[in-house]
Amino acid sequence: MSVLEELRSFLDRRLVKWIALAVMLLWVAKVAVDHKYCVRDNDMWWHIKTGDWIVEHAAVPHNGLFSWTAANRPWVAYSWGYEVMLSRAYDWFQLMGLGVLTVVLTLLIAYLQFWSLRRLRGSFWQAALLAIVSFYTYLFTIGPRPVFASILFYIVLLTLLLEASRSGQIKHLYWLPLVFLVWANLHIQFVYGIAVLGLFVVCQLVSRWAERFGIAQAIITPPSLPSAKLLLILGACLLATLIGPYSYHLYQVVFLYSGAKYSYQIIVELQPLTFRLPINFVQLLLTAAGFCAVGWRKRIDLFKLSLMIVASLLAFRTLRDCWFVAVTAAAFIADFPLPESERDAGETPVEGGMLVATLAIFLVFLSQTTDFNERALDHYASLEFPVDAVNYLRRHPLPGPLYNNFDWGGFLTWYMPQFPVAIDGRNDLYGDDLDRIFFQSQSALDYKSDPYLRQSGFVLVGKKYALSTLLRVDPQFELVYEDKIAAVFARR
Repeated sequence: MSVLEELRSFLDRRLVKWIALAVMLLWVAKVAVDHKYCVRDNDMWWHIKTGDWIVEHAAVPHNGLFSWTAANRPWVAYSWGYEVMLSRAYDWFQLMGLGVLTVVLTLLIAYLQFWSLRRLRGSFWQAALLAIVSFYTYLFTIGPRPVFASILFYIVLLTLLLEASRSGQIKHLYWLPLVFLVWANLHIQFVYGIAVLGLFVVCQLVSRWAERFGIAQAIITPPSLPSAKLLLILGACLLATLIGPYSYHLYQVVFLYSGAKYSYQIIVELQPLTFRLPINFVQLLLTAAGFCAVGWRKRIDLFKLSLMIVASLLAFRTLRDCWFVAVTAAAFIADFPLPESERDAGETPVEGGMLVATLAIFLVFLSQTTDFNERALDHYASLEFPVDAVNYLRRHPLPGPLYNNFDWGGFLTWYMPQFPVAIDGRNDLYGDDLDRIFFQSQSALDYKSDPYLRQSGFVLVGKKYALSTLLRVDPQFELVYEDKIAAVFARR
């Protein structure tokens, strides 16, 4: 037996594959633990506070609660299900509950990405390598916010669509209404899923019409699924998205977001890729490989080509949507199934249980031997947010209203709920006009004309902002507290 054959025989062993999968997931867990996004993400806190309010009132909010500048504006908590989950994790287990929940969600995305690619391709090693490349481009670029739910459900949706398309079995799609029922109550980007499903149906219809009229039959992939049932499934999925406390109002939120402009100029995650980081180039190469995979076949699949174009436009327009093209491109690269005799089998229930147990033991080990524990997470939160400044204000209360910078608004809604904030990360609530006022003020651009600053009783602002410097010499304000990151100014 040659060295190559011995290596292939070694890699084909189930134990070797299990160890490789465990190592991959352990690496993901370690990176997720090191990032500590559960206490570093600006928006995590107002999501928790919203979940607390929903649990306390057994209802969902319909206006701008937690804010005094936008209290009367309509607002839809479109991630209410996810927010309740975050709220309960903190209520039951404090910061460690958030830490474990967010690490588990990160692991679930990594595994589901691998599961999808292995299911499409049939090769363990190819799926593992492609999954690592794919989730490297997006999994650690954003905190584990409600968008994680959209990534999970999108992976499932795309996998089912591709399997149904190549097998010609519509039964793969019968679960989709249930998928969208849950998805629509966890995150607003379920509309991406509806759009992708709609695109799939339209492309199947176009292919069928092309086949019927003899148009471009030599270059277009023929349809594989019955049109009537596809339309019924699409209709059922649309109806499923309306089952929830907000019903059709979720689509109004999408309309509001589509009209936003200013937030895309000043929020980093909403801006285009800068290609200053290696992951940006990996994303570019992965996208190119996805287009190559689509063009590699003898006939063009209209759905794959259209989706790659749409996903590329969205992902390269905003950093937050980089997952969309990464998941899509990886799936299309993997969608060249091996013969049934060469396909790898998935983990057995025993192997799956061992994998879960290994990851759980690893997390316990990290919590005991590293800074992944309650005290350390509290310390990291204090480095990012004005914990000490708020504690000072609790001992020395000042008359409101509170004026704060954008980045800390979400944290203050949670840690200092007795004072409604001036602004936080809910861009759909405040809109371009309010965002512009607050961003210009914290940058000290004509801050004296800010009507909300003039109404404020005290200001809590980061020392890194120019507003902090100017208020020190402003006769209307007095510096009453400062530490390494924050300053508090009281109106004279």
